[in-house]
Amino acid sequence: MGMTRLLVLAAIVAWSALVPATPATAQVVTGAGSTLAQPLLARWSQAYLRSQRDAEYQPVAAGLDYEPIGSQAGMMRVRERGVDFGATEQPLSGEEIARYGVIQFPIAVGGIVAAVNLEGVEASQLRLTGELLADIYGGKVSAWNDPAIAALNPQLRLPAAPITTVHRSDGSGTTAIVTAYLSQHSSTWRKAVGEGLTVAWPTGMAAKGNEGVAEAVRRTPNAIGYMDYASARRAGLAAAGLRNRDGQFVAPGPASFQAAAAAADWSSARDFVVRLVDVPGEAAYPLVATTYAIMPREGGAAAGRRAALAFFSWALDHGGGVAAELGYVPLPASVAAQVRAYWPTVLSDAR
Repeated sequence: MGMTRLLVLAAIVAWSALVPATPATAQVVTGAGSTLAQPLLARWSQAYLRSQRDAEYQPVAAGLDYEPIGSQAGMMRVRERGVDFGATEQPLSGEEIARYGVIQFPIAVGGIVAAVNLEGVEASQLRLTGELLADIYGGKVSAWNDPAIAALNPQLRLPAAPITTVHRSDGSGTTAIVTAYLSQHSSTWRKAVGEGLTVAWPTGMAAKGNEGVAEAVRRTPNAIGYMDYASARRAGLAAAGLRNRDGQFVAPGPASFQAAAAAADWSSARDFVVRLVDVPGEAAYPLVATTYAIMPREGGAAAGRRAALAFFSWALDHGGGVAAELGYVPLPASVAAQVRAYWPTVLSDAR
């Protein structure tokens, strides 16, 4: 059992000693999947447990047990009806939703960063483009003092040291977003590697989960890796500024993630699928992803579906502040209303 999961379970146990017992129907919500969403779900779980004093939520659920095992593995758990929900940044197609008998809805928006371990380089000082990042991960640019990097960063004294790239070893929604971005900016990458939850990486070392990538970069001088914004901050890594679609170098952070999210047309999005990679806008950060919850329509425990809906209902109402504190972007109120209206149309448990 992972340390993160132990911490969430410990919080459940500790809080249960402090609040009145919930009715017999109350149960722990089970979930698995995205590591990008894990910091947010863990904090939501803690805040949700405190909310059990509120009679509006107390009768239904008793906390969250979430396993950050990667989007691909999480979706397998949902298909096997092994959890109440899965979380992923790689949304399912309409055909997949029908085939697997699931529903899909957004829960939050987050940013993905290219973070480095370079002596003397602080957050957002290093500048990179999508094409250059593809060349680095493709092995074409293999040293930090390469002329292509120096041309973008004349203000930095970068070492004549080889670049160690770090990527995910597990099937990952974060990887799907990053490789889509690289494919968009590099025809060489698109033809040779492509995009997806897993790809055949040309170079570099692999690590499991966003936190695993962050730790590998932290302990490896001259390394670069992609991970969620919160993991990079916790590891004390310097995230690069990336050039966006409007030609501006933008630092990652809540404001630039919000600028990207604001460009999305949620009202006409089929199955809530919106693409936030390199959207237009001078202030928009180019590597932004929507995290989706995937839930079985039927099968498994009906009580689990009701408890999961209660948890996400609470998150839509009260989770925005926690999301913003961690660097995520809460769903716009109009989108939250769309999600609420969607639930009873696809789940009898929500009617």
